[in-house]
Amino acid sequence: MIPLIKKYRKFQISLSPQQNILFGFMTYTFIGWALLCVPFFHKQAVSALDSLFIATSAISTTGLVTVSIFDTYNWFGQFIVMLLIQIGGIGYMTFTSFILLSNKSKLTHWHQRVLNAEFSMPKGFEIKDFLKSVIIFTIVIETIGALCFYIAFTNAGVEPNFAIWSSVFHSISSFCTAGFGLYNDSFEQFAGNTSINTIISVLSICGSLGFIVVTDFWNRLSGKTKAITFTSKTILGVIVLLLILGTVMIYFFEPSISQLEDSKLMVSFFQSMTALTTVGFNTVPISDFSLGILLVVIFLMYVGASPSGTGGGMKSTTLTALMAIMWSRIRNNKQVTFFGKEIPLERLYVATSVFMLYASVIFISTFLLAMTEDFPLDQILFETTSAIGTVGLSMGVTGSLSAFGKIVIIAVMFVGRLGVLTFGLAILARRNNMRTKAGEVDLAI
Repeated sequence: MIPLIKKYRKFQISLSPQQNILFGFMTYTFIGWALLCVPFFHKQAVSALDSLFIATSAISTTGLVTVSIFDTYNWFGQFIVMLLIQIGGIGYMTFTSFILLSNKSKLTHWHQRVLNAEFSMPKGFEIKDFLKSVIIFTIVIETIGALCFYIAFTNAGVEPNFAIWSSVFHSISSFCTAGFGLYNDSFEQFAGNTSINTIISVLSICGSLGFIVVTDFWNRLSGKTKAITFTSKTILGVIVLLLILGTVMIYFFEPSISQLEDSKLMVSFFQSMTALTTVGFNTVPISDFSLGILLVVIFLMYVGASPSGTGGGMKSTTLTALMAIMWSRIRNNKQVTFFGKEIPLERLYVATSVFMLYASVIFISTFLLAMTEDFPLDQILFETTSAIGTVGLSMGVTGSLSAFGKIVIIAVMFVGRLGVLTFGLAILARRNNMRTKAGEVDLAI
């Protein structure tokens, strides 16, 4: 056994940081798949391909499902799904590294290299402080979320015993922006429930804002720094702006919710929030949306959450960098600036690479599904954007995909969880060698 462990350790060290991340998440996916294939964890029979789909969707915190989680898997199977969501949400290296720090052990050079590749952070962040913020914040927020969910579910008439498990499951799923639920209609039955809508929104926004913002504010409050970073300011500004724009567009231009009176604003905000944070829950049927609003939702899913958080998508800072490039070119400026701050060239390379990566994956996967599946193009485009953005919203086509279609979406979901890391962070992994000129500020992407 010991020789095998040594060989495995040697193999890990021989890999690049990005390869370690890819290998790590792939390992967890296959372990989860193997467990979900065990009949003991089933309520009813399920194919191996569907179990692989669920395992990949969970580890990528996407939330697209081909079978009902509640109807297909028993409590033990649901628990496995929840563990995969938790691992996928905070990163596979996080728990191991935190345990080492808790035992007063030092992180090895290998650990630091992989962690630096797994998390995009602005210059000056200490990985040790960052890890502590990730774990402590996650535990605190998910615990508070579960308690609040329990009160809200019991008040809504959910059976108390089931409400306990439902509260824990949905708290983790919401914070990790996974979108997995134990109700087959997502949260449509709670569309008018202010408490449940608020809890999901707060948890999802906390997760999608990213651990950079959490660490940044903690450092500011504890006196370690005198001001929050430019990255955090950018993240907060873009998230607020897009949430407002999305809410306004849905509220005024979506006819399917016009009959809602008291809850129309809440529904509009929730659908904007669920797309942007990539949590993937819905309180109204997405398939009823008009084409114009579907395009708005697709854009929000494409942009997604913030770097080093639990959400997916292209990232809000990537959008910021792309807007800065466009604005600077229009004004014929040699330097690319955002709010008067010059952005390092290396970060701009990453932003354009990530944009092209996501656009290419969406095009290729949409083309493949359009050639093999019997669905309208708008539904296919929505499905692939949701998969690459690890959102989990669907117009109802996921369960009807062919075996080939399911394999395509499985691959897209996995790339969505690792794409920026394995491709974009191939550049960011060299950020230790990056030099920031005078007048430049770093922007994590």
